[in-house]
Amino acid sequence: MKVVGIFYAPKTCSVLKIYLYSPPCFLASFLLESTHSTILKRGVFVPVGIIVNSIAIFLGGICGGLLEERLSDRFKQEITLIFGLCSMGMGVSSIVLMKNMPAVVFAVIIGTAVGLAFHVEQRLRGAASVMQKPISKLVGEQTHMSQEAFQIQLVTIIVLFCASGTGIYGSLDAGMTGDHTILIAKSILDFFTAAIFACNLGYVVSVIALPQFVIFFLLFLGAKLIFPLTNPTMIADFKAVGGFLMLATGFRMVNIKQFPTADMIPAMVFAMPFSYLWTAIIMPML
Repeated sequence: MKVVGIFYAPKTCSVLKIYLYSPPCFLASFLLESTHSTILKRGVFVPVGIIVNSIAIFLGGICGGLLEERLSDRFKQEITLIFGLCSMGMGVSSIVLMKNMPAVVFAVIIGTAVGLAFHVEQRLRGAASVMQKPISKLVGEQTHMSQEAFQIQLVTIIVLFCASGTGIYGSLDAGMTGDHTILIAKSILDFFTAAIFACNLGYVVSVIALPQFVIFFLLFLGAKLIFPLTNPTMIADFKAVGGFLMLATGFRMVNIKQFPTADMIPAMVFAMPFSYLWTAIIMPML
């Protein structure tokens, strides 16, 4: 397997290698190399990674909608299983980074309880129906799925695109350091994921690019306030909580178990505070 891009992130002292052969890889290579150096030299942080990620989802949704009739049902079903498997693998790789298991578990449980109490998933399902109606009027009904099945799948990918630990951390990192490596690398996967789901759900998938951009851009703007308050342990535990969301999303995508992934989103808010409290207050008492 040939390495087509190696990128060094000075802030995190990490190296990212890209082994893909597809055209998006070369576009990502160009963007990673040019934007990272140019933006830092100018001292102005532009949300390039967020823009590229949102465009990737939008174009993926359009391409998937156009290819809907040309792909067999068997292909759609089995490639969805592969994406679910990838989501679970990425979730596990994030979970193993955790530093404080009690804090992470506590954040997941308390956060999910808060989400269930405020009916986050039900609200997202309502928003999914609202998103579908204007698209259906413009291009006609594209999906033959039941309304409930449609809402379940759409909520699943909303969580995958808008509430993944990788995306949230990437937005914070871009806002603080100007390094868009994480988000641009994520864009490659999101493009193909959006395309495959759009084959089942239609053009409505491309609309998810809008709320994703808003969420990530707000994180990008608030990064200078949030990032200085964190430490490597808090970030690792935050990624671990995001890993649990991605693992649950993977189970949901392959129809093993319908975890309340949208209701788990508030756990991301509790991750860093609980990690800090465990390290600074509880651990010294033990």
